[in-house]
Amino acid sequence: MQKIKVLFICVHNSARSQMAEAFLNEMAGERFEAQSAGIDPGRLNPFAVKVMAEAGMDISGKETTGVFDLYRKGAVFSYVIAVCDGANAEKCPIFPGVTKRINWSFPDPSALLGTDEEKLRGTREIRDAIKAQIEEWLRTIA
Repeated sequence: MQKIKVLFICVHNSARSQMAEAFLNEMAGERFEAQSAGIDPGRLNPFAVKVMAEAGMDISGKETTGVFDLYRKGAVFSYVIAVCDGANAEKCPIFPGVTKRINWSFPDPSALLGTDEEKLRGTREIRDAIKAQIEEWLRTIA
């Protein structure tokens, strides 16, 4: 059986999209092949790496990827899911083929303010919200 290809997009591919990719591959890797990319790729967010490790997933070795690089390569996805705010989601390219576009808006962990512990707490909340959204989505498309 061919896996359903899903692309998660956020601004820098540094936290939200990386977490979503890891969760989908962990929860439903037998049915889905998830990737992630950013509109303007940056560096992995260390708080995202830490909170994912707490959840038992190591994303520390992941590279950030540019969404337009995937587009230029002719990558095809059944679903393109933007996990950034709506304004940034509109900057995503339209991929060829029959692609369903979805937007799930989550706060940007890199915009969190406060102490490192406060940033970790906020990133955990975002991680948990992403996980819950993926679980709900999997129930609706099963």
